[in-house]
Amino acid sequence: MRTDFDLPADLRRHVPRDAEIIAQAPGRANLIGEHTDYNEGFVLPAALELRTVVAGRRADRIRLRSIGHSAVVEVDAADGRGPTAGWGRYVTAVVRTLIHAGVPTRGIDGVVASNLPTGTGLSSSAALEVALVMALVDEPMEPRTLAELCRRAENVHVGVRSGIMDPLASAAARAGFGLFIDCRSIETADVRIPPDLRLLIVDSGQRRELSAGDYNLRRAECETAARLLGVRALRDVPEADLDATDLPEPLASRARHVVTENARTLSAVDALRTDDRPRLRELFAASHLSLARDFAVSTPQIDRLVDIAGRVEGIIATRMTGAGFGGCTVSLVDADHARRALTEIVDSYQRMTGLPAHGWISAPASGSFELIEA
Repeated sequence: MRTDFDLPADLRRHVPRDAEIIAQAPGRANLIGEHTDYNEGFVLPAALELRTVVAGRRADRIRLRSIGHSAVVEVDAADGRGPTAGWGRYVTAVVRTLIHAGVPTRGIDGVVASNLPTGTGLSSSAALEVALVMALVDEPMEPRTLAELCRRAENVHVGVRSGIMDPLASAAARAGFGLFIDCRSIETADVRIPPDLRLLIVDSGQRRELSAGDYNLRRAECETAARLLGVRALRDVPEADLDATDLPEPLASRARHVVTENARTLSAVDALRTDDRPRLRELFAASHLSLARDFAVSTPQIDRLVDIAGRVEGIIATRMTGAGFGGCTVSLVDADHARRALTEIVDSYQRMTGLPAHGWISAPASGSFELIEA
């Protein structure tokens, strides 16, 4: 339980005055390690100051309204009956997962508020799920256990075969650090991000819907490639052996991305620890190129954003972030240049594409916690 954290004003104003439960969880930007989590590989996300809050009074039922949505969501705490579409499907998914896991839950009558944009690759769904679990369970939960429950909710009841990265980053990140995750052992390590750097996120204006099938298709391709290579997961393929594989396309390209991305992630951890900024720039650029060519999840708009950012003063490194097919870019930027860099990137992108763009500057933030329990 935390009492030293003040919610941003745009979220605090939505918290009911009589709230007995206030739980929050942040979104995340993945610095590097894309589409490696479900291949049992390595990732390096960081939590954002953008977050989702679930707040309300204890009740004998689960009843929530979301700011910006007219519908009120009600889910039966005993059997998990609830909506299966819209944002309410995440509430249903979490409640059903808690029931199946035998975790005691409490009712809540309250609100959901968020300043996280949806459909941008910043893990708004995981932030909602993590905040919901914290609001609904009676006892504090270890971050890994919490993240596993949220992954199960997403996989089984939402239908997106996502990995552990998003909920674990939302649950366990520390302010000022990236969270290095070994997605096989689920071991983590904090990686300090130099305090004079910020995370700069730019939304391309292209919306994504992972459950539409592209994400699940990429995962299936990776699993097929691993099976043909006779390994448990693509994490087990040595980079030196890539050229000797006899995989058909597009499986060969998918495997090449995952194997080389794991190597880049390990190198990026070392580069952050030694503050090797030229190396970070190279690794981010190589990651984006691999995502665009080998994994085919970038778009012309995302590529344009990356190109623009790479030429802006103060940008240390830049790449696509998230599962792709639209969404955002993430850049490491010198804090003193961050505001000017964001303005330049957004203005240039809108002028070149005619698409609206939005951006955010964030320090690496804390993961989830409950603010109060009256």
